[in-house]
Amino acid sequence: MAIVAGLTLFAATSAAAQTTIPGDPYADDPAGIVADPCPRHPVPQGAEWQMWNLHMLTRDFGQLCRYRAANAQLRESGAPVRVVFMGDSITDNWINLAPALFEDGRVDRGISGQTTPQMLVRFRQDVIDLHPQAVHIMAGTNDIAGNTGAATIETVQGNIRSMAELARAHGIAVILASIPPAGAFPWARTKQPVPVIREMNAWLKSYAADNGFTYVDYFAAMATPAGAMRPGLSSDGVHPNAAGYAVMKPLALAAIERALADRPALISTRPSSPSATPADR
Repeated sequence: MAIVAGLTLFAATSAAAQTTIPGDPYADDPAGIVADPCPRHPVPQGAEWQMWNLHMLTRDFGQLCRYRAANAQLRESGAPVRVVFMGDSITDNWINLAPALFEDGRVDRGISGQTTPQMLVRFRQDVIDLHPQAVHIMAGTNDIAGNTGAATIETVQGNIRSMAELARAHGIAVILASIPPAGAFPWARTKQPVPVIREMNAWLKSYAADNGFTYVDYFAAMATPAGAMRPGLSSDGVHPNAAGYAVMKPLALAAIERALADRPALISTRPSSPSATPADR
């Protein structure tokens, strides 16, 4: 989940700036407004991955290219989307270790390493434009770890609020997930995440209750009394393994049913929009 820091900005002209990285082998990739913004580079392994990751971070901060083609195929298929799971690696890995959850219109749109500002950038493409009935948002782990730099807790909460408000404005039921437990981050060892996770989860629960959203509490089901991940549920104390996802699955399914049961009231009370989408019907 780690993202390497150390980007350098070079002024190309007095009127424009180009974000580049010394030694970037893909520096000639398109920039600006273009018809096809997604370069097709193989993901390298080993030490070269860091350079590739920095390149993608500067050229595609929200990583919209990750699901661009898959989203187009899904829309063209006409298959109904019940729920989109928006999140980081905990969501990204879910489909690999528990693929049965992602059937019957449940769609995984997690991206490893992402923070809430990155999710907000791609929320329209990866959630709204798929016209789901509900969205499951699980975010905050990497903000606490500092993957894309420093932020106040209010900024992180504001990003989650923006995603929830965008969903509600489009008639999409909102499921807010607790941040799962973690006693430490292997890629950010100086951080002490437990108190911040507890504070964020208390806010998520309160914010969901105040706004008629559904809250799903993975933390309570998976944490030790000290706030770490329970033994046997994770490969590294942060990322659930198959046993961890087995704990999460029934909680997720129950939350989806609650959210969809409340959705008619959500649609009837949301502000009117000039054009209806499939999610409105």
